[in-house]
Amino acid sequence: MTAKATDLDRVLAAIRSCRHCVETPRGKALPHDPRPVLRASATAPLAVCSQAPGTRVHHSGIPFTDASGDRLRDWMGVTPEEFYDERRVAIVPMGFCFPGQDAKGGDLPPRRECATLWHESLFAALPQIDLVLAVGSYAQRFHLGTGRGTSLQETMLGWRECLARTARPRILPLPHPSWRNNAWLPKNPWFEQDLLPILRREVRRLF
Repeated sequence: MTAKATDLDRVLAAIRSCRHCVETPRGKALPHDPRPVLRASATAPLAVCSQAPGTRVHHSGIPFTDASGDRLRDWMGVTPEEFYDERRVAIVPMGFCFPGQDAKGGDLPPRRECATLWHESLFAALPQIDLVLAVGSYAQRFHLGTGRGTSLQETMLGWRECLARTARPRILPLPHPSWRNNAWLPKNPWFEQDLLPILRREVRRLF
């Protein structure tokens, strides 16, 4: 086993056994037992970085096993078999565990503990990542930093500039594939006409 693989295995094992959001939380403790959900390998050139698992994923332990996953895979132009091939695709949400729901039944924001504790060391163990799909505003805030817009709309409109940055890995922002963006998509036809062909081309190049 290479040193690179050993470092990654060590970080993944630590994340999968993490209980900080229950035992030493920032704010209210996680309202259920932690179940971190992520996928990564030392060979995957593509990383899907989104928000946090939902209720269905919390129960299945498999990311994007819902309608959002179906839409995301369609955007990428990949089959489920390709999407879940860890040799090709890493899946690293901003929060690894389902954060619970608010009073209206919507998912809470990703737990802040995850990015603070784990993301730097995890991505340091994934130097081969060439392209990050920053899905939604939480992932865009982390991966683009000051290079993002002041809103999701502004960031999305600047997607070409984001992708053209010289820093590595390259970052391509995407809206979240949730039904909550059903109204956004028809108002922004350039997303399907201009961005999706580039996304699919980049995915195929890496595969």
